[in-house]
Amino acid sequence: MSERRKQARKPVLREETPEENRIQWEDVTEPKEEEHGPVSWAGSDAEITSRKKVIMACAAAACVVLITGIILVAVNGKKTAPAVMEEAAETIASVQEIEPPTLAEEELAAIEFQKQAEKELATYQDLGLVNTEGFINMRSAPDANDMTNIIGLLNDKAAFDVLEDQGEWLYVSSGGLEGYIASRYVLRGQEAMDAAAENLRERAVITAQVLNIRSAPSDGNAENVCGKARCGERYVIKEMKGDWALVDCRHVVGTDTPYINLGPGNAEIRLCLDEARNRDMRELALTQFNQLVVCNTSGFVNVRKTPDTSSLDNVCGKFMNGNGAELLDTTEAGGKTWYKIKSGNVTGYVASEYCVTGKSARDIALEKASLTARINTDHLNVRTGPSKENTVWTQATSGQSYNVLSQLDGWVEIDMDSDDDRAFVSTKDNYVTLTYGLAEAVEYFPAKEAAYKSAKRRNQIVNYACQFVGNPYVWGGTSLTNGCDCSGFVQSVLKHFGVTIERSSQYQAKCGVGIKSDKMRPGDLVFYANSSGTINHVGMYIGNGQVVNAASTRAGIKIYRWNYRTPVAIRNVLGD
Repeated sequence: MSERRKQARKPVLREETPEENRIQWEDVTEPKEEEHGPVSWAGSDAEITSRKKVIMACAAAACVVLITGIILVAVNGKKTAPAVMEEAAETIASVQEIEPPTLAEEELAAIEFQKQAEKELATYQDLGLVNTEGFINMRSAPDANDMTNIIGLLNDKAAFDVLEDQGEWLYVSSGGLEGYIASRYVLRGQEAMDAAAENLRERAVITAQVLNIRSAPSDGNAENVCGKARCGERYVIKEMKGDWALVDCRHVVGTDTPYINLGPGNAEIRLCLDEARNRDMRELALTQFNQLVVCNTSGFVNVRKTPDTSSLDNVCGKFMNGNGAELLDTTEAGGKTWYKIKSGNVTGYVASEYCVTGKSARDIALEKASLTARINTDHLNVRTGPSKENTVWTQATSGQSYNVLSQLDGWVEIDMDSDDDRAFVSTKDNYVTLTYGLAEAVEYFPAKEAAYKSAKRRNQIVNYACQFVGNPYVWGGTSLTNGCDCSGFVQSVLKHFGVTIERSSQYQAKCGVGIKSDKMRPGDLVFYANSSGTINHVGMYIGNGQVVNAASTRAGIKIYRWNYRTPVAIRNVLGD
């Protein structure tokens, strides 16, 4: 490693640091004590001088009173000179007893803030700040086309120390990480110092190796764990409740109230800038859960509200091959061992025979870990390219997670199951949360059987379709087990129940009867189009606002929200 890098790790401000890289503050001196009197003076030299002037002015006024009195005596003889002198002496004595003015608490706080700020900024040798609408990636190598080299991210105005300047790339240190960032998205020099002074905040700096982020300020409950904070990460404190801090945390999914316990050994509170967040996929895959459980069966296993397989009524989710979960408890029921798990928004029981834990689970986690983008706003525009100048061809819906295909600074490309168009969404203003690690279970509640025949039939159709979740996507295929495409999937499912429809999604969209979304029932078909308006995808509505579809070669057969893309047609092809 170069001598420049070794030096950069020592967080001190050296004498040779260029003057333009130092923050400019008003001169502040330590409180002084006057040698000639008992009065203690506090404040800057300017403030002390001002107070002295006040005292001298008062003394001068007293002298004027004395002289004026003597003159009056001489003129009209109403008071004797000694009497006037006595009154003047009393006035002077009262002036001497005046307490010197003291600094207000706000002034003292401002002075202390300046001292802490200067101390904090002095820890950077060559300060830089991120300057972008969203975040930028830190990479292990200077290659923006390789997603596997992402080791961290820096949000807007996050700070770093420049170790090496390589032109288009900077090799930097931030948040305990060292890596490469694109130089076109940063501020340096005096611009960085000015922006840094405006972005200093009181933050919780994590000192534990890994610390749980919880949805409520309480320990001992595995169900309220919603994320992980890692050593070196920094979080703005919004509110304190004892040892618990409500923090500003963008990467946590599933809660609006992320809490961190700041007890001994967990974190320290100090005035500082934001820095990089760890996003090493291998490490995050292993630390995503405290007690990791991974689904290890072909397809999926039902997650149930109770450890009982006698009815579908207690099914609340689908735990699919390679999905990860937190192990909450182990219980015996019906001659089986059951794991109580929490995976995403799904909490329930799965049969242990379909899962693995320990080293086997960790090995799968390292193999299956992926990057997903969760949408945090209603109807986020999806564009054909990473710019506002590109065409909006569909919208992503709030709460849906999409596989990430590539990352650019300020944009991510997501898998929208379209071979015709690329799909980019902006990461500005926390529109998107990136999650690294294992995919999690999806919510699923089977349609309840009704007394009339058509509802029962629809229920049977969607339950049959869902048993193939996790199987592969093959373009042009019609096999529900070995591989099929989107239209082949719905055609094969319906064929099993004696319903015949066309082969391609474009022609399937002409089958049956068109209906509105508020009239959808399980078994109806939902169609989607590309940027030119041509229908190119289809899924089957299964109830609960979801569709099952053969999504893509990357995702296989999967369950999504019904409006994960903007639907263009809904058809009832079952004839009831």
